[in-house]
Amino acid sequence: MTIRTKLIVLSLGILSTMLLSCGARVSNQSASATGKTANITENKTEKVEELNSNNDKNVKVLIKTTAGDMTVLLYNETPLHKANFLKLVKSKFYDGVLFHRVIKEFMIQTGDPDSKKANKNQALGEGGPGYTLAAEFNPKLIHKKGALAAARLGDNLNPEKRSSGSQFYIVQGKKYNDDEIKRLQNGIEAQAYIPFIRKYLVDNPKDMARVQKMEQTNDRKSLQLLIDSITKVVKLQHPEVVVTKYTQEQLNTYKTLGGTPFLDMNYTVFGEVVEGLEIVDKIAAVETNAQDRPLEDVKIISMEIVK
Repeated sequence: MTIRTKLIVLSLGILSTMLLSCGARVSNQSASATGKTANITENKTEKVEELNSNNDKNVKVLIKTTAGDMTVLLYNETPLHKANFLKLVKSKFYDGVLFHRVIKEFMIQTGDPDSKKANKNQALGEGGPGYTLAAEFNPKLIHKKGALAAARLGDNLNPEKRSSGSQFYIVQGKKYNDDEIKRLQNGIEAQAYIPFIRKYLVDNPKDMARVQKMEQTNDRKSLQLLIDSITKVVKLQHPEVVVTKYTQEQLNTYKTLGGTPFLDMNYTVFGEVVEGLEIVDKIAAVETNAQDRPLEDVKIISMEIVK
């Protein structure tokens, strides 16, 4: 399937404009975005799963930065990420690392140990502890503003969506209105079936030709009906596909607080900012270069566990 045909499928109102534009950048950074995150080189698959998670509830970590302090609460629902994060905090792994990737209305990213002694022009985002973590997706844990989540390699290199061993991001995001939420929900559902729709079109060249012809003639109505028909077939063929369905409370959160919902169930959310949310806004507002690195370094001074 050509890139053009893939974009045709994605552009039929199946995915919102937001998902196409923002999601593209997020892909390389995490799963399918085009940012430094996708370039994280972690060749080892150390058995971090064997870490014993801290069973204490309500464990918090104070993150002191040159822009101000934030406190994050680590979720018990993601024990592997919680245990790993606490291990790194205790070993002072994060002390001195930079927020190397900052995108306003999206997220602020850090955790690359190579950033500690980086020069002004150095490209960052490839460093890590040398291992990855198994994904811990939970539909209850969403990418609301202030969410703490693990960066990762893109899907092509990382089909299991394993998390970086150290790089993480904190969501700033944006608020969504009712129409955007509706398109978002439809887009997330469609996105779950995109690989299967793609394969269907490759295996059925006649339908592929019909899609291409309708696109060329700008016959959007017929094109939408055809894709809807193909999607129904694909759904019947793949009942195992799990589609994220938001609760009303979660939808209200995205409307009133904001976030980056197009990342849900693709990147592991393992905590949230409970104090100092304004620091996220402050860091997200800094001026950056073409690689989204702040022109003036924003650094993590230290982290410490608090209760």
